[in-house]
Parts: sequence; C-alpha cells; structure tokens
Amino acid sequence: MKKGKDITIYDIARELKISAATVSRGLQDHPAVNKKTKKKINDFAEEIGYRTNHFASSLRKQQTKTIGIIVHELNSNFITSVLAGIEKITAQEGYDIIITHSSESSKKEIANAKNLLYKRVDGLIVSLSADTENLDHFQPFFDKNIPVLFFDRVEQDGDKTVVVIDNVKCGYMATQHLIDQGCKRIAHVTSSLTRNVYEERFRGYKQALTDNGKTFDKSLLIVEDLDKNGGIEAANRILAMKSRPDGVFITNDFVAAFCMRTLIRNGISVPKDIAIVGFNNDAIGELIEPELTTINYPGEDMGEIAARNLINHLKGTGNLHQTNTIVVKSNLLVRQSSLRLSANGKAAKK
Repeated sequence: MKKGKDITIYDIARELKISAATVSRGLQDHPAVNKKTKKKINDFAEEIGYRTNHFASSLRKQQTKTIGIIVHELNSNFITSVLAGIEKITAQEGYDIIITHSSESSKKEIANAKNLLYKRVDGLIVSLSADTENLDHFQPFFDKNIPVLFFDRVEQDGDKTVVVIDNVKCGYMATQHLIDQGCKRIAHVTSSLTRNVYEERFRGYKQALTDNGKTFDKSLLIVEDLDKNGGIEAANRILAMKSRPDGVFITNDFVAAFCMRTLIRNGISVPKDIAIVGFNNDAIGELIEPELTTINYPGEDMGEIAARNLINHLKGTGNLHQTNTIVVKSNLLVRQSSLRLSANGKAAKK
C-alpha cells in the first residue's frame, strides 16, 4: 500500500484475502462474521491506520449525523451555556455539530444558513439576529423536510417549533420586584423591540406598571446596543435626566454591569439611589459590586431541550410539528443591587 494514500476496505480485503463485504461487516461488528475473523479485520485495520469514511457512509444513508447551529453571537455566557446543553445531547446521540454565528447581521445569518444547507446538515437549531425580518432563507430547509428548531430569539407564527422562556412574565417579575422595593420611577433599558424577546420583556414591564397604578413614561424607555458602550450610554442618559429613575430594569446582565459601574462612578449609590435588575444570570452579575439581581435564564436546559427535541424528530420518535412552543422555566434571583429596603431602612410609599 502506497504511503499517503487513503486506505480502503478493498486494501484490507486484498491483504487478508477475504471479500470486501466481509471486511465491511466485520468493521461494523455484524453478527454474520465470526469473532475470530472480526478480530483479525479490526486488528489489521488498526495496525495500518484505517479510518472509516463516515462521509461516504452518510451519503449512502442520506444523512450526515450533523446538526447545524446558528446563533446571533458567541461572546455571551447565555449562548455558551446553550451550546453546552446542545453538545451534551448531540454527543450522547452520536451527532456532530457545526456552529456558526451571525454577529447580529441578517446578511451573515443568510450566508450561514446557505452554507449549512450545502454541508447537508440533518437539522438546524437557530437563534435569530437582531435585524432578521423574515425566515425566507430557511425555506430551502423546509422544502427539503430538514427540521429547523428556533430558540430564544424566534418568530412565533404558530407554524414553527420554538424553545423559549416566558419573557412577558419575566419582564413583569423584574419590574414588580423593583416596585415592591419602593421604586416609583422605573426605567427600562433594552434592545430593538422588533425582536420578540425584547418586545415581550417590555410588555411585561408595562403590564407591571399598569397593575400597580403607574403610567408608562416614554422618556424612561432606553433602547441601546447590548454591549459595553450601550451600557455606558444608557447610564449617561439616566444621569442627564432632570427627574432620574429610582429603579432600572435592564434586559441584559452585561449591559447592566457597565451601566451600574458608570452610575456608581458618577456618585450614584446602588441600590440606595437607583435599584437595578438585570437579565440572563451571566457570571458577571456575581463579580460586580453590588452583586446583580437578575432573571435566571437556564441556557443549558434550553440547549438540552432544543437538541433532544430535534434529535427525537430525526429518529422518528418525536414530531416538531406537534408541539409548536416549548417554554423553559425561569425565575428571579434577588441580590444586593435591587434591595432598597435594606439600603434605605424601609421602602418609600407607592
């Protein structure tokens, strides 16, 4: 056998003077091949460095045992935890994953979808970019009956399977907590309200205000990019207000951390002057001082649920079209950044 040449089952068959079919069955531990022959085949295959051609095998079976993943960013503890959950299940089930990210660009998301289609993935798990306006670029997957499951940032049209948390409820919980701590003017720092997660958290925020007899004030809605500069700019806008809020619900922990740090550096006491609640339960929330009250968003659970549902569908033991919306439980984690009751001794009157 030539050096550098890929070794095939025909090479093994020729060397061992047996049929290629017997070699193939032996390598797959087929019961039709006796144990002694199997051992001879596998020992020789290992000795000469034979590698199974999974690609060729997958083409014959019309599947690649590969799942494509499109996320809106990678620099996120939440996305990292989701990917960990997905990988846990896919590894158990013998699937590989190809991870792509859109960097919050619909154009890049479209390119990623096309690339994964060309790579013949068996299924797709997707969290949409901030500026994605429709799902046309996923139509080739739907046309070929390749299952697509959306998580977190989704389009809930009742026709796609999505894995989400109850963002309205979470927005309500965060705002209600601030109200319970005596906050009278509550600002909301968020991102584009065209994306479902931020629009729903905003709805929860407004509903909590209404239920407590408070009127929504447009000047207290701050829409920024979810990055360091967005957090700093949100703080600067709060500092410039003639009538400052005494509570802020921020829809992202990373943004909340930089917003809070900027406020503190400008003489604001947190939570005494302004109480703050974040969202996601990122690690940064426990590293800053005071520690950040937040909504626990169980990313790993979401990843496991998404991967399990997709793979069950691929195995024929589940149907993505029977369950359209899967809701993952979440909860409020109370820490020092919002506890005005302890900071002020007693809550202000509502």
